[in-house]
Amino acid sequence: MPMTTPLPTRIDSAAHTREIDAALIAGGVPGSELMQRAAEALWERVRAHWPDRHELTVLCGGGNNGGDGYLVARLAHQAGWDVNLFAVAPPSGLGGDAAAAHQAAEAAGVRIRPWISDAVLRGVVVDALLGTGIVDQVRDPYAAVIGAVNASGLPVVAVDLPSGLHADTGVVLGDAIRADLTVTFITLKIGLLTGQGPDHAGELHFAALAELPPDVPEPIARRLCLAEWSDTLGTRPRSAHKGMFGHALVVGGDLGMGGAVLLAAETALRSGTGRVSAATRSAHIAPLLTRCPEVMVHAADEPQAIDALLGSASVLIVGPGLGKGEWGQGIMDRILRSDLPKVLDADALNIIAERFADGIALGENCIITPHPAEAGRLLGCSTAQVQADRLQALRSLVHRYRCAVILKGVGSLVGGGAPAGTPVGLSTAGNPGMATAGMGDVLSGLCGAMLAQQVPAGMAARYATLIHGLAGDRAAEQGERGMLATDLMMSIRRLLNIRDMP
Repeated sequence: MPMTTPLPTRIDSAAHTREIDAALIAGGVPGSELMQRAAEALWERVRAHWPDRHELTVLCGGGNNGGDGYLVARLAHQAGWDVNLFAVAPPSGLGGDAAAAHQAAEAAGVRIRPWISDAVLRGVVVDALLGTGIVDQVRDPYAAVIGAVNASGLPVVAVDLPSGLHADTGVVLGDAIRADLTVTFITLKIGLLTGQGPDHAGELHFAALAELPPDVPEPIARRLCLAEWSDTLGTRPRSAHKGMFGHALVVGGDLGMGGAVLLAAETALRSGTGRVSAATRSAHIAPLLTRCPEVMVHAADEPQAIDALLGSASVLIVGPGLGKGEWGQGIMDRILRSDLPKVLDADALNIIAERFADGIALGENCIITPHPAEAGRLLGCSTAQVQADRLQALRSLVHRYRCAVILKGVGSLVGGGAPAGTPVGLSTAGNPGMATAGMGDVLSGLCGAMLAQQVPAGMAARYATLIHGLAGDRAAEQGERGMLATDLMMSIRRLLNIRDMP
């Protein structure tokens, strides 16, 4: 088995990891062997990333994470590197495999010293301080060590998980190591992929250490990847016509916000919808037609103007630029009475949050796309509370609104919707350049296009989230700063056609 492999699609919790680790040991793989394999995998990545450093500072805690560190130190020492190892937890308190690892490092001649406040860090720093079991705020001496590492400016590799990061939420517990590289073992932990996890993990590598045992628990999420989703839309027949691919009605664009409805409408067209109409304020008609004459634009200065349009649409995309004024409220009165598949975003969500404090069943053919602040309003809590446990927030949104939910942000999470039982999806695609106005409108248009092409809402939300992030990454090839939402559209089109490319 290679030391490190591509990231798996399976995503697990810390508890799952402990269950799988115990099952591997019970199945005949000694814990000491797993620890040795972990050390070898990490040492392999250190040599690949910093082949000319030849100096290592290893910081060891008191559990198996520290045991991994002792064995990495031994491997580096045997390879002729200058190794300094600081024991932050007294070795006398180690037990089991970790104690044996300490003894092996000591017998090999590794220089082991207790941590002191003015310790000098050199070369590549190995963070083997705290593992996945930490759930409370980091305290001294670990807090002081983490602070020293982050202030050192040296390259840092984290063993399994950056110390101080919650394995299940991606929340920093007071302070956490900011690693350049993390090698994680046995399972891919969700805290590495969402919340603050990606900022602290750096480049992420995975080492399985052993084949998964039979009867492992179901993962808590699946990583979205194009290889598993690229056939979602299938190949179009030669006899295709526009009526086969739906008619999306985009509703929004109160005065001064016409750009939002255009972004959603144009994206819906670029994503394969057969026909797209837009209902907006009459002041926006000329600019919208100038930008995209393929969109059928209708004046809706009074909310009742959309009534006739609802009868010809097959999918609704509502919220971009909608506003929460009398006009937007009147629009939502009509939208919520419609049984059409729909995507609700932006002020459509804010209006729902104000009206339905206890939630409302929006239906399995509905997709909502809140960012963390909107999610907080929908759940009646703060943005910080949403970010403190994004997976739980997603589950609460699905339960409260009975629909497909995309909780946007780093490591966007997707749950609910038809077909029932589809695993939670997590997107590792996307980048900081996407933190700009209009990106959510593009996602809404993409989601609506999937519904228009008869993709069930749960699958549509997952696939759209993946394609949106990948398109952002393609746009970022020219640099993250200055990216516009419109920069994603042609990349979205190309990605949706990957299945049909020669």
